[in-house]
Amino acid sequence: MQGSSTMGNNNQGGLQEKAMVNDALSQVKSSLTTYANVISECSNPNLRQAIQQIRNSCETSQYELYQIAQQKGFYQPATMADDNEVNQVRTQFSG
Repeated sequence: MQGSSTMGNNNQGGLQEKAMVNDALSQVKSSLTTYANVISECSNPNLRQAIQQIRNSCETSQYELYQIAQQKGFYQPATMADDNEVNQVRTQFSG
């Protein structure tokens, strides 16, 4: 009996870790959206640049969290786009 409760605790710990990583990712993604909105409305060049630097740091943190989540099996990304799909999106957004 004691062994099964230990396994349950380990699983519960994994679920808690997954929830914490997913919560952190959600918060960072929300912050990135806020930064994008603030940057687009900012008329002071110095403030705009400072917020862009903060956003860039936040994007780096988001990617690091994403990598942790993926390595631990908490997040399964979509299949990788091939070159044709990338070029199609690039064309769509640049034109």
